[in-house]
Amino acid sequence: MIIQAPKGTKDLLPTESYKWQYIENKFRNIASTYGCREIRTPIFEYTELFQRGVGETTDVVQKEMYTFNDKGGRSITLKAEGTAPSVRAFIESGLHAEAQPTKLFYFTPVFRYENVQKGRLRQHHQLGIEVFGSNEASMDAEVISLAMRVYEEFGVKNLTLNINNIGCPECRKKYNEALKEYLNSNLDNLCETCKTRFNKNPMRILDCKEKKCKEIVKDAPVIIDYVCDDCKNHFEQLKMYLSALGIEYNVDPLIVRGLDYYSKTVFEIINNDITVCGGGRYDYLIKEIGGPEMPAVGFGMGIERLIMTLEENGIEIPKPNYMDLYIGSMGDAGKVEAFKLANKLRIEGIKCDCDHMDKKVKAQMRYANKLEAAYTIVLGDSELENREANLKRMSDGEQISINIDKIHDIVKIIKG
Repeated sequence: MIIQAPKGTKDLLPTESYKWQYIENKFRNIASTYGCREIRTPIFEYTELFQRGVGETTDVVQKEMYTFNDKGGRSITLKAEGTAPSVRAFIESGLHAEAQPTKLFYFTPVFRYENVQKGRLRQHHQLGIEVFGSNEASMDAEVISLAMRVYEEFGVKNLTLNINNIGCPECRKKYNEALKEYLNSNLDNLCETCKTRFNKNPMRILDCKEKKCKEIVKDAPVIIDYVCDDCKNHFEQLKMYLSALGIEYNVDPLIVRGLDYYSKTVFEIINNDITVCGGGRYDYLIKEIGGPEMPAVGFGMGIERLIMTLEENGIEIPKPNYMDLYIGSMGDAGKVEAFKLANKLRIEGIKCDCDHMDKKVKAQMRYANKLEAAYTIVLGDSELENREANLKRMSDGEQISINIDKIHDIVKIIKG
């Protein structure tokens, strides 16, 4: 019996990998225009990082993390999200002591034990932005505009931006009291997880996916009515900066996001009723993890969900040119010459291949078609003797006579 990939994982084959490369390159280019630089963090961290950073009452920590003890007895967790590891690296490397803000971007696999669904796997992948050091609402707006631009650059038009302000810890104290008072009469009807959240972190109940809990909280008080003047002013500033950029938005008082570290701004980008990006401000996470008191804001975006969104919007990612030239051969001498020529052309940046299966010429040409080679040539005794061959353009069959020793002439023709 063949060993299969674990449930919730997926092989990325060459027929799909070009889409990821295209997305990564485009995102890297967009992020660089905002002054962001790439960070790469380990695939696993000490479990405490996510418990302290993400929050013990979140679904991620309570239900979804891949956690195990290593051979030294240390509790290790596969990366459950991208922000906490970035913050840990930011502190540990001393970047927090440099001039701010620090703008980072990343691509990373994320591991969560959850129900497998379209666009979300147990190992899925995220791209993200993290900006440290600025508490200005203009930075929130910049991060949001970057996220919106990613989808717009791919040609997705029908985007909805929803924003909310969930206040600071002082705001939430007052709000939690009002929320608990509202929920108290329905406490017995909450799911078992939300019953444990009632005293520890009642706001997490608003994010529960259980149908009965969603029904209970639909008329709950909203936190935006309880935020302090400072948080309220920050939110008004955010709206001003978004308007300055011409970005339309809706205020959705029910957005709280699924992670405990958020404060003040939270946002979601929606396409066809599906959340395709989410993020916000997390001004207390750096201190919580062991660094100085320093504000931050960012977002995460699932790559699988981005690809799914493009497909649903009829947007095709252009396929690259995989093969410039296939060099066919006849006889042993022709095979050696093809091997040598392929190596010379590769050094000049030409994507080319030759026969390694001892196929007949017709079979070699069928393989060239499979590779979608832009050009082909065949080297046999006559071509070796005359040092000339016919370079065939596969799109229209036109043949161009070439000297096989004049590498730069061949390169010039192929590159156009």
